[in-house]
Amino acid sequence: MIKINLENTFEATYVGASFDQYIFESVLKDDTIIQLKVKFTNIAESLLPNVYNLAFGPFDTSGKINDSINLKHKDSNKVFSTIILFSITFLKNNPRMTIGIDGSDDLRANLYHRMFRFNYKDLQDFLVIIGVDWYVRLLRNGTIELDDNGLAFFKPKPEPFDFQRRTDDLYRYYMFNLNQ
Repeated sequence: MIKINLENTFEATYVGASFDQYIFESVLKDDTIIQLKVKFTNIAESLLPNVYNLAFGPFDTSGKINDSINLKHKDSNKVFSTIILFSITFLKNNPRMTIGIDGSDDLRANLYHRMFRFNYKDLQDFLVIIGVDWYVRLLRNGTIELDDNGLAFFKPKPEPFDFQRRTDDLYRYYMFNLNQ
């Protein structure tokens, strides 16, 4: 279980001018030191206005974030605490924004779900946590709303995070913003 402690974080070795990028180093279980990048990207073209997607992970060979690799950190709590601290810093500098994080697979979505659920009491003074499911609108004529290609038009449905929600019913996207 990930335990968030904002007093126990790694120092950033790089901070972007608009607080949208951070680099820090973590130690893996085999004592390898690895650089991790945290990046917030505006998803302006989506149906979720003012949401910045959070991506994090090591660099791949082209210098981009590889967020699909499974790393064995010596202190995963410290890694996730650092990411949450950077997220809070980004939000304090962009108070009208929301951060979204996508569990790219069920394992990661389960991790994020349990992390937010387990740390809710410690984070509730700082963050409002939101779960997002997707829905297709049923039209009055009994058909479903379709996009320009004739496919079901899925829309996001943000809702307050249900802390009793079981991990076999995960959200499709997790968002959080400052508790103001």
